[in-house]
Amino acid sequence: MEDSTCRDLPLLLSSFVDTFVDFTVSGLFLPHPLNHNPNTPKENPNSTPISPPLFQTRYPFPDRLIAIGDLHGDLHKFKECLKLARLTDGNDRWIGGNTTVVQIGDVLDRGGDELKILYFLEKLKHEASRSGGSIITMNGNHEINNINGHFGYVTKAGLEEFKVWSDWFCIGNSMKSLCDGLEKPKDLFEGIPSVFPGIKEEFHEGIRARIAALRPEGPISRRFLSGNLTVLVIGSSVFVHGGLLQKHVFYGLERINEELRNWINGLTGRLSPHTVLENDSLFWVRTFSKEFVNKCDCSTLEHVLATIPGAKRMIMGHTIQEAGINSVCENRAIRIDVGMSNGCINGLPEVLEIYRDSELRVLTSNPHYKADKKEGLQLCLPERDISK
Repeated sequence: MEDSTCRDLPLLLSSFVDTFVDFTVSGLFLPHPLNHNPNTPKENPNSTPISPPLFQTRYPFPDRLIAIGDLHGDLHKFKECLKLARLTDGNDRWIGGNTTVVQIGDVLDRGGDELKILYFLEKLKHEASRSGGSIITMNGNHEINNINGHFGYVTKAGLEEFKVWSDWFCIGNSMKSLCDGLEKPKDLFEGIPSVFPGIKEEFHEGIRARIAALRPEGPISRRFLSGNLTVLVIGSSVFVHGGLLQKHVFYGLERINEELRNWINGLTGRLSPHTVLENDSLFWVRTFSKEFVNKCDCSTLEHVLATIPGAKRMIMGHTIQEAGINSVCENRAIRIDVGMSNGCINGLPEVLEIYRDSELRVLTSNPHYKADKKEGLQLCLPERDISK
């Protein structure tokens, strides 16, 4: 009888190499299942591709929910948000119990810690699940831009971070290629040009790495972004990055999530779905998030929410709120992008907290806000005990 250790040796090596690459890039040890191969789809023993499970778009409301806005490559501010909400300790380990967290997208662009945030989120997802909690991540317009190869908001540090990742990823692939029993890894840069006319030569390698990582079926997009939701309903709260219009609801929330996931996984070609390309895409809409109250279309918002059973409020990012998290239209539109990234307006961290689907308040690190500051949302300063 064949020794199982010898039989599993190639997979053990592959898992070790993946863990080694992850640690070198992120400083974190992340678990890798034995059947994990970042270069090929998961397969069953008969080599028949297994279809990914259907997305869950609608969830019952948990006891406690935390919503976090756009991060834009600022890991430090993200960690401040987590501590502000009592979700992690001083060693960045999960202490949030059964809390559900929603991060509303735009992890990418404007900062230099994009990959570090993606890896850190994966670590926290594992830790939260062991405590009965969950972290749900969403795609924003900047994730979509990058998958499409549009890098207009990428920083020099962001290009360098991806170049370092690609160097180590290729070293890992070279190690795997020496092992009999493992499928030969794909060329990471297949089909990607070596030069980009009109762009400084010093950026070419970083651009190539970013395209390779984030294009449809790229190792980073498939691993970290394909599982993100585009629209999400938790209890009576609807989450979307930009804004949701009636036509999006009629098209189908589950359908939108599935189409985006299939595109990111490379199952439908390179061209993104039409729901992404439209000018009033749910990634780009600002109908309900403009800074001034009288600019929010409350009537349209009411009609949209009425088409989603049980929906009472829409929670969105995308548009920076210089005054911090706020609500309009009688708490039916809640805007949580505070521009906290150093690459945006360097806003002070704030998160939205909802208890039992009805008690809404803002946890803020700004000591100058008063309790009645937020247009109907209760404020909670960090020194206040929120567990009572």
